[in-house]
Amino acid sequence: MPYLLALDQGTSSSRSIVFDAQGQIVSLAQRELPQIYPRPGWVEHNPVEIWNTQLVTVREALKKAGIAAKDIESIGITNQRETTVLWNRKTGEPMHNAIVWQDRRAEPLCSALRERGMAEVIKAKTGLLIDAYFSGTKLQWLLDNVNGAREQAERGELAFGTVDSWLIWQLTQGKRHVTDVSNASRTMLFNVHKNEWDQELLACLNIPRSLMPEVLPSSGRFGATSEALLGHSIDIGGVAGDQQSALFGQACFSAGMTKNTYGTGCFMLMHTGHNFQTSKNGLLTTSAAQTHPHPEFAMEGSVFVGGAVVQWLRDGLRAINTSGEVQALAESVPDSGGVMLVPAFTGLGAPYWKPDARGTITGLTRGTTLAHIARASLESIAYQTAALLQAMSRDATASGGASVTELRVDGGASVNNLLMQFQADLLGIPVVRPACVETTALGAAYLAGLSRGMYQNTQELSALWKAERQFMPTMSRVRAKELMENWEHAVRQATAD
Repeated sequence: MPYLLALDQGTSSSRSIVFDAQGQIVSLAQRELPQIYPRPGWVEHNPVEIWNTQLVTVREALKKAGIAAKDIESIGITNQRETTVLWNRKTGEPMHNAIVWQDRRAEPLCSALRERGMAEVIKAKTGLLIDAYFSGTKLQWLLDNVNGAREQAERGELAFGTVDSWLIWQLTQGKRHVTDVSNASRTMLFNVHKNEWDQELLACLNIPRSLMPEVLPSSGRFGATSEALLGHSIDIGGVAGDQQSALFGQACFSAGMTKNTYGTGCFMLMHTGHNFQTSKNGLLTTSAAQTHPHPEFAMEGSVFVGGAVVQWLRDGLRAINTSGEVQALAESVPDSGGVMLVPAFTGLGAPYWKPDARGTITGLTRGTTLAHIARASLESIAYQTAALLQAMSRDATASGGASVTELRVDGGASVNNLLMQFQADLLGIPVVRPACVETTALGAAYLAGLSRGMYQNTQELSALWKAERQFMPTMSRVRAKELMENWEHAVRQATAD
């Protein structure tokens, strides 16, 4: 039986999952990735640790599955997207820690771009808003602030990549410097209409073209692993940024299909087919995972702090010892007792885009307990997601598109039944959890399998998707509207000057 291996390099951990041809998990290995916080609003990872933790999990996953590298048909890679790595082409040594997608240090560079009147140009070419979230200004900051980096870049000695490119460089021992369209589309430097790096945008950010990786469709020939790493060379056949990979793994292949991933952040994507649809409601247009050279798009809303609020409860407040305890603590009270928590720890993403917002807790009384705060923390994830879907629905209606009739969910926090039920109540539509919630890794595996002919087309993959549970809304629409109004009031307090 042929197997597929997915490398899922995320913000908080590196994981490897072996899948069989039916998309069933055979084995899984995971290693936590240390977070580095040099200053408030700055977040970094050590690129060497990214690679080392990923390689360890590959070997562990193969061992747990009882198979060898030669039994793997192809590798798919999915990754935290906008996280930026800069390294020396000759030595392979990173020039600096990776700047993580959550990092806000490049905001002054973004302000300068806005002042230069570049917002509409960038939105038209890339589908993105100007924000420090994306890779372009992170790379610009590295070139301007790392000693000798710009001079070396001008001489063609350095390579830039998102995490997928860094992993492929390591897996192929420097033979391949590549990325896919979905990761490239998150840089603010990529023309999503032409599927190529944009010379005007590179020049605007003063970034040498020689730094940039080759861009391929998400399913294709990205190279092969060095035989020395695993004892056998394996083709790398699929690459997609984590959210586009999850959209693919959820079998959302046609316009209007929508998924939300509950990870460190929350990310909602609606497939729009070949239609490049711009948002009037604070959402982004991004490249979907592509199995061919022709552009496909998705509307996206990004919540910066989703499941990370549970980590904050554990590590910051020490309200719980393990993340798994949060549901029991939240369920020990019937509701949040009027408490609203806006987890704007690193600003607010879509649909608000308030980089200076900071976290707030409102509605506290003498009767407030840690249980109320825990429940408000969980509910904040659902509120932010509901705000995204409302914005997405307004855009879809304005463009003549169909309204969203169900939300497919995945990611770590989607296993929390209390959260999923509250999500369905706020949205007023079914929330559907698939049998395999590891859809991010599954999407990468499916892309790799398509490149090797294990699957003939996406229709075959649609037939493999199965629901595990459907959460139906039970709350009145009047009450749901009232709660959302309370949430928006709390957001206004978090963003008040």
